[in-house]
Amino acid sequence: MKFASKLCCVVAGLICNSAIAGWQLDNESSQLNFLSTKKSQITELHKFNTLSGSISDLGKVSVEIDLSSVDTKIPIRNDRMQQYLFEIEKFAKANISAQLEPSFLQSMDSGSSHNLSLNAELDLHGHKQSLPIEITVFKDKSGKISAISRQPVLINAADFKLVNGLNKLQELAGLPSITHVVPVTFSLTFSQ
Repeated sequence: MKFASKLCCVVAGLICNSAIAGWQLDNESSQLNFLSTKKSQITELHKFNTLSGSISDLGKVSVEIDLSSVDTKIPIRNDRMQQYLFEIEKFAKANISAQLEPSFLQSMDSGSSHNLSLNAELDLHGHKQSLPIEITVFKDKSGKISAISRQPVLINAADFKLVNGLNKLQELAGLPSITHVVPVTFSLTFSQ
């Protein structure tokens, strides 16, 4: 009986340690931005305000973007993007996943940074695409991990069946054009 009780305590301890050993995304310290270009000349900066995610002990990275949190600084444009482009009634979230070497983050020294090339998968608007990303990973003295894009990730609207939505936005705004390829940059911070 004592053995079973001790075994349960050890297993519970292992489960608790592994549950808290991963990293959770800190939304307040993170950002995901994208640019849109209209009329061939006018480029504007936008962002998403609500991100969540984690990095597991096995190196599995997952980031969820709340598409209803799109922030273009113009409320009617936010509403139109939610309704016609992202169709948040059907596709409320976008998900990004990637895989790091399991020992990579644990072996990083505080204050160190590394450049990485990864293949990430973006699940957006019911479609998945593999995207090459270039990032710098930094571990600060408190153990927080930051992943920062070294170059923009180019998202093509056609790959995610978003062209009809862009066309509707263009029509509603009376614009001659909106580009179909959007550069995305990010700075994500994870706390253990």
